[in-house]
Formats: sequence, C-alpha cells, structure tokens
Amino acid sequence: MSLIPSISMELFMFMQIAFVGLIYPCLVLQYMGQAAFLSKNIHDVSSSFFESIPQSVFWPVFVISSLAAIVASQSVISATFSIVKQCHSLGCFPRVKVVHTSRWIHGRIYIPEINWILMVLCLAVTLGFRDTTMIGNAYGIASMTVMFITTWLMALVIVFVWQNSVTFALLFLIFFGSIEGAYLSSSLIKVPQGGWVPFVLSFIFMVIMYVWHYGTREKYLFNLQNKVSMKWILALGPSLGIVRVPGIGLIYTELATGVPSIFSHFVTNLPAFHQVLVFVCVKSVPVPYVPPDEQYLIGRIGPRTYRMYRCIIRYGYKDVQKVEDNFENQLISSIAKFIQMEGEGSSTGSYDSSPEGRMVIIRTTDTSGTRLVTRDADESECNSTSIRSSKSVTLQSLQSLYEEESPHVSHHHRVQIELSETENINSEVKEELMALLEAKQAGVAYIMGHSYVKARKASSFMKKIAIDVAYSFLRKNCRGPAVALNIPHISLVEVGMIYYV
Repeated sequence: MSLIPSISMELFMFMQIAFVGLIYPCLVLQYMGQAAFLSKNIHDVSSSFFESIPQSVFWPVFVISSLAAIVASQSVISATFSIVKQCHSLGCFPRVKVVHTSRWIHGRIYIPEINWILMVLCLAVTLGFRDTTMIGNAYGIASMTVMFITTWLMALVIVFVWQNSVTFALLFLIFFGSIEGAYLSSSLIKVPQGGWVPFVLSFIFMVIMYVWHYGTREKYLFNLQNKVSMKWILALGPSLGIVRVPGIGLIYTELATGVPSIFSHFVTNLPAFHQVLVFVCVKSVPVPYVPPDEQYLIGRIGPRTYRMYRCIIRYGYKDVQKVEDNFENQLISSIAKFIQMEGEGSSTGSYDSSPEGRMVIIRTTDTSGTRLVTRDADESECNSTSIRSSKSVTLQSLQSLYEEESPHVSHHHRVQIELSETENINSEVKEELMALLEAKQAGVAYIMGHSYVKARKASSFMKKIAIDVAYSFLRKNCRGPAVALNIPHISLVEVGMIYYV
C-alpha cells in the first residue's frame, strides 16, 4: 500500500511529459493545419476538419478522432462524478450512491444516478436539436464559459494559495481574461441557436444545489439553537431518568458540540436506553484528505458515571465517507485509549475533573497505550489483528480485564485490552474499561433521527416553496443517511421527528 503514492506520482510525471512532449505539439500542428486550410478554403468552414485530411490517411485519422471523442466523453463523465462527490461531501448536493471501482487507485468512482442523468441529457440534446451546428454552438459557449470562469478562479489561487501579490494576479487576469472574454462575447450571439442549453442546465443544477444546501443549513441551525442543555442532563442523574440496559448506542448527530434536541426526544419516548452512549458526528472538512491518524476525535459528555462519549469522524471532501467493517472495533479502541489517556492525565488530581467538551485526537495506528488485540486459544502469543464486527454473521465473543470474573465467555477466539503500566492503573479507569467492553459484548445499536423538515407558518412564500416542496422532494428521492453511511439495517433504530425551521 505504501507504493501506491509513489506509483501515482510517477504516473502523473509521465502524463506531464507525454502532454508537453507529444500531445501539445500535435495539437498545435493540427490547429495550424486547419488554419492554413481555412485561409485557402473559407467556404468549407463546416467540414474543415475532414476536408483538410489527405485522402491517403483519411480513415486512420477518422478512427483516431472517433476514439479521441470517446476518451473525451469518458473524461467529462469522470470529472462530473468527481465534482458531484465533492459537492456532496461539502453538503451542496443531495446524497447519491458512490461506487468505488478500484480498490487500489483512490478517486476512481462511479455514480449510477448521475450516469443515467447524463445519458438522458445526451439523448435529449441529440434528438431535440438533430443538428451538429446547434450542438456545436452549445458546446462552444460551455467551453468558453468554463475557461473564463477558470481564469477568475486561477487569480484567486494565485493570491490565496500561492501567496503571490495581488498585482501579479491582476496582470494574469487582465491578460488571459481579456482574450477569453473576447471569445466568450463573440460566442454569445449563438445563444438563440442552441447556446441556451448550457445556461439552462447550469441554472437547474444551481437551484438544486442551493435548495439542498439551504435546507440542510436550516436543519443544522435548528439543531444548534435547540441543543439540550447540560444542566438538564445533569438533573436526570447517571441513569438519565430511564433504565440503562446493556449495550452500546451510537447516536448519529450533525452537531460537533452539545447534545442534539433529538436525544431528549429519545429519552422522553423510550423507556430504556443503552449502558454506553456514543454521539457520532461525521464531518466533512474543507481539505481534500484527512490522514487516517487524525480522523477520530474522542471526548466525553457529562460526568464519567454517565458513560456518555462523543466521537467526531472527520473526512476530506475527496475522502471515502462510509462505515468500515471494523468501525465498531476502531471506535471502541479509540474510546478505550481516550479513557486511559484521561486517567493518566488526572492521576494527580480528581478523576471526575475532566472538562466536558474536550476532544482528543486518537491515532488509530498508534501502538502505544491501549489497543484491542486478538488471542487464539491454541496460541501463546497475541496477534495485533482486528476483531470481526458485530455486523458479521457470527458474532465474535469479547474478553477483557473482567475475564477472570466471567469464566463463561468463550476462550476459543477472545479479545482483551492491553494496558501500559497495568500495575499502576487507576481503579476507576479499569472499571470504566470493563463497562465499555461489557457493553460491546451485549451488542451495538445504531440510532438515527428520521427528521422531517417543514417551514413555519409565519415563513415567507418562497421559503415554504423551498423547504416544503423543493427540499422535501429532494430528501425523499435521494439516498437516506443510513444507506449513505453503510449502517447495517438489522442494527438500525430510527425515531421520527419534525423540525419546524
């Protein structure tokens, strides 16, 4: 796996050399040849490409040009998949199915819904126009608009990413922007003759993205403004006013701080809750990739006796957002490391003096401190391999420090926790770790709120249309959050709740 970045880098360098040394000179020669042909045959503008080809090499060039058109179409499709995935990660596009077609090469994805939409649009444009000239007008305006917008974005990259002077960015913008602006303005006369298609499609997709982002943002602000106060949770006591049953409850929330309002909905309507509660928040950060060692942030909610934790899983907008097969084991291992680190940090003071809201980055590949290991009954040494998730067909039994007190647990394939400096471990830390693995042995449940977002009665007409009609339609026809996160259906618990935004 460590060879993949170097191979990708070598491939990228090879592509750069091939473009500069072969592709670019061929493009220049081809354009120069067409320009020379047009200067002598100005009346054959519509068929200048094929007319300029000598008859002796006509068919080889025809085959190569057809294959080049296929490659170009595949590039457009792949770029569309990548842009849609990044927009989805940033919360600007409805949830869609993302299939990773390569196990080794990162970024090779396939989105069935977008693929079908592209097919329908291609057929609609082809059958609707039935004229290559009008299709060419639409393509030309789209290409020039993309180049013009890219030049403006490049000026921002020069200032904010490359940290160059504003003067240099302005010179770049004026020089290239004036050239592309002239081409774009000359192509705008073709808008009535097919050039309106890219503008209409851009407007439709812009409305979809804006409505989805607006509805998602309003829902997030509702959760943020209606968070459950810590005073209310502390008043409930360690049992939260209900029966705490064995097991771990993973409560998914969009909030990175505080307790969501839907938790009070759970506590009010459910007679019992799990012994250990973990509030899981999956966040997309505005960077391409987040290193695996920095994805998990673990914290605590309330006193230690409440057994309530927070886990923030951070992804970049190019990362794969899904629950892996060993997600449960990684989560429990991370919480166990957090408990031990917190116990070591509070060894000189009170064990109950941990500030609520403090988050700690847990490195999943760090071998120090606490880690989950597997031990086979027929072997005398431990193997640092991942245990199977409770989502598998056969649930693997767990074993930890309470093994001596629980002899009924199977010894054929058991799991224990290794602690550094076990002889000096705090008794409260040991008790909390035992409770954590006891809960894991009882099972893990994924708890999500099935929310319905509606506009308030006093809202404006446009907001009611955006929330009650457009956003509701998109939410009902896109993939659910449980499916997008690959949460097992057999372990999923959903509770409905209406948000009036």
